Amino acid sequence: RWGEFMDRAGTAWDRSRRPLLEEPLRDDRQALGRDPYPAVRRRRLLRPARQAGTVAEVGRLELTDPRLAALLDGYALSYGLDPRHAPAAAALLPYMEETFGSWYVAGGMRALADAVHERCLARRVTFVFGAEVVRVAEKDGRAAGVELADGTGVEADHVVLGAQPRPGLLPGQERWPGAVSGDLPGVRHHGAPGRFLVLLSLRGAREPGAVHRTVVHPADGASEQEAVFGGRTAERPTVTVLRPDDPATRPDEEHEAVTLMATVAPHGPVDWTDTALCQRFTDTMIGRAAEAVPGLRERILRSEVRTPVDTEADTGAEGGSVPAPALAGAGGAYLHAGNRTPLPGLYLAGGWSHPGGGPAHAGMSGALVAGLVVEGDGFRGSQ
Repeated sequence: RWGEFMDRAGTAWDRSRRPLLEEPLRDDRQALGRDPYPAVRRRRLLRPARQAGTVAEVGRLELTDPRLAALLDGYALSYGLDPRHAPAAAALLPYMEETFGSWYVAGGMRALADAVHERCLARRVTFVFGAEVVRVAEKDGRAAGVELADGTGVEADHVVLGAQPRPGLLPGQERWPGAVSGDLPGVRHHGAPGRFLVLLSLRGAREPGAVHRTVVHPADGASEQEAVFGGRTAERPTVTVLRPDDPATRPDEEHEAVTLMATVAPHGPVDWTDTALCQRFTDTMIGRAAEAVPGLRERILRSEVRTPVDTEADTGAEGGSVPAPALAGAGGAYLHAGNRTPLPGLYLAGGWSHPGGGPAHAGMSGALVAGLVVEGDGFRGSQ
């Protein structure tokens, strides 16, 4: 059943790949409003035929096995998508992983950031850190630079915004349809989910053949979804356990570094500054991860917790929300703001713009903006 599902997901990929991922978002979004997933029409005795329209319905009507349904739900949840509302087109997420692979950066994601920084320096890029931008400057009807919190201004021929747009940051933003993205069906009152990370230093070597990534599912996924997308903490969250065989992340072969991750409600509806709450949730995640790593709790030397509050402080994203990838279907509800803006010279990149969140999608947004800057509005994406 999973193989047949992957074949249908491949069809959805062929139908939506270029406009969804490889081209700037078109002004006419009607085509991407239709779900490209070819859902199977199931006939039922004495009842109307049905076909899946959401991730949860694909699991129930097409995969039918609760374990396969949980696997698919887990993909959606890991990207911050509610399986009960996300369109069936989310089938692209497991399809892309199975087709193109899941990649790990030696040394962790910080190593990727360091590599990009070094490459930029080699290309004579100047970085200014600790300078808060409060507004994009406008002159003669186009973006002319940025205004900083200390009152100074920086002129520029082009401005690329790689953060979540917030009120007052963009000139005339209130007149821009879709300028601020992040509210998805089912989470409009709370904001998109965030991530809760537990970083563990363990005594003892990583056993031979240990799996790099294990997902520990709860017995009742529906209760977790109701909590995460209802602004509460889940009693039994889905926990992703990452155990990379990476010497750069440990001092020697007698220790191991393990990362635990759960998708959680953002800061606001849940008070992630509550130390007791964070400790309880950390203990819960460690207990769940111990199902995949025997003796985990007894091996812990040191732990560090990262909550949506930390995400908000580091990125400015409201509530520590993490943007989801763009999806076709649902009338365009899962699309992000376009890379072009109504203000000439101002472009949007990063996870809060087309084609959405995640390293691959956010990286593609940068490539699309680069093409628009170099080739102009006639740029239609990579060939």
